[in-house]
Amino acid sequence: MNFTRWSARLPGTQRRAAARTEHTVPPDRRGEGSVPAARAERLTDGERSVPAVDELRAREVLDHVPSLVALVHGPDHRVAYVNGAYRAAFGDRPVDAPARGALPELDALGLLPLLDQVLRSGKPRTVKSRKAPDGRSYTFTCTPVTEGEGGGRGGRGVLVFATDVTDHAEAAARLRASERRQRETAVTLQRSLLPQKLEQPDDLRIAATYHPGGTEAAVGGDWYDVITLGGGRTALVIGDVMGRGVRAAAVMGQLRTAVRAYARLDLPPHEVLQLLDGLATEIDANQIATCAYAVHDPNEGRLVYASAGHLPILVRDEDGTVRRADEPTGPPLGTGGWIHASGSIPLGPGSTAVLYTDGLVERRNEDLDEGIAALERALAGATGTPQVVCDRLVRSAGVTPDHDDDVAVLVLQHPARTGPESELFRNAALELLGGVEAAPRARAFASGVLTSWRFPPDLHDLGVLAASELVANSLQHGTPPMRLRLRRTDRRLIVEVTDGDDHLPRRRRAEPGDESGRGIAIVATIASNWGSRRTPGGGKAVWCEFALPKPAGA
Repeated sequence: MNFTRWSARLPGTQRRAAARTEHTVPPDRRGEGSVPAARAERLTDGERSVPAVDELRAREVLDHVPSLVALVHGPDHRVAYVNGAYRAAFGDRPVDAPARGALPELDALGLLPLLDQVLRSGKPRTVKSRKAPDGRSYTFTCTPVTEGEGGGRGGRGVLVFATDVTDHAEAAARLRASERRQRETAVTLQRSLLPQKLEQPDDLRIAATYHPGGTEAAVGGDWYDVITLGGGRTALVIGDVMGRGVRAAAVMGQLRTAVRAYARLDLPPHEVLQLLDGLATEIDANQIATCAYAVHDPNEGRLVYASAGHLPILVRDEDGTVRRADEPTGPPLGTGGWIHASGSIPLGPGSTAVLYTDGLVERRNEDLDEGIAALERALAGATGTPQVVCDRLVRSAGVTPDHDDDVAVLVLQHPARTGPESELFRNAALELLGGVEAAPRARAFASGVLTSWRFPPDLHDLGVLAASELVANSLQHGTPPMRLRLRRTDRRLIVEVTDGDDHLPRRRRAEPGDESGRGIAIVATIASNWGSRRTPGGGKAVWCEFALPKPAGA
């Protein structure tokens, strides 16, 4: 094999370096020694000759190449030559010995099967950035070579060329570590801004999950929340801040905090979104977010909701029928100038509702409606607890740890209770026409109901007193029609009075000479919680709650 044919197989940069080195061989050394420059020596193992490279000029050139070079011949890859850089990295290597024993570093790197492939196929192969036993990283290029004119099996070999890429590999590792730390920071921030523990209302069973996108160095701004409003009502929220990274997570945290504050006002869903829209513009005019806000009232058996550019809520009835809460839907938060509206969808006992972000249903090169339709089909066959349903929907959507978008899912169920459990959830209501007889009727009704529900005497008396004070307040400050509603759950007693006036009461300190102003103060003192809200018909509801004692052993 002559030098020109061999060096032509080197990668371009090293070939040029080799050529330059060849021309700089000292004139007094060219042709020295007993071996002619045009002849290759033959090494023998006692039984058969093995082609080897011992041409003086080739040695002179390759020993000056900074990259590692080795030449092996034959099916067992016997060592024919290693250059100075190779010896400096791994030490002297015996010539004419099989590579498995003579070049253990190649065996440790798993390159011997690659040499077999190159020898069989006659095509070069490259493996990038392998860490060698000397602690440095190399890119290995294995090229087939042939000695002699015949190109017989005995004259075929493989040229192994290794370029030191340690600096590049270490820089890439540092970059990956930096990206990993940034992503972990963003994910930690994101998770810290999400609910650490979901509130569990009396009448609903709820589960949620969040999966950060796994292919980016940053997370998104998906969030969810569950807020108990009092009086048995529950607010459910899901949202998605456009964009990725710490900034999106920070905006998400501000919006979630604002939602919880606005929810305490017990406003209709569309009014909450109206307030959020203005706040989103103030937080960052360049950030846009979608959001769906819904309120569940067990007395009404429906979900009242409003949507700011978010995907439709899905509701599965007890018989497996799935419906979309499509309308009304307004533009995303932060766009401004839009009057949002509320809609409603039935959510009776046995129903399951799903709120989700676009990462669950949106895929590249697929229509979004197809993704929602696939989710509907998965929900139609999903049974079990909310957590089971949640996990099944995520699996059916193909969400994996390396999913390219954040996913948030919120599942709620309104259980259909039967047997002894149904006795723990009771309702009773009385229409009040007004007049002097309304207060006595309310007290008698409350006393009879609470007695039938077998409340202990102290709780019975507190419930009757609260009903009497709330009715008296409504008679004095409200307008017909009036209604007294009593509701019990497994955790609390709720007393609520509605009337036709939208003026909300407030707790104030009554002076000794005042003849009024003490009713709400009394209710606030004896009850665990109390509140008021405006009703859709233009009236108001005033309510209070009493915590029930836990059963023995609970």
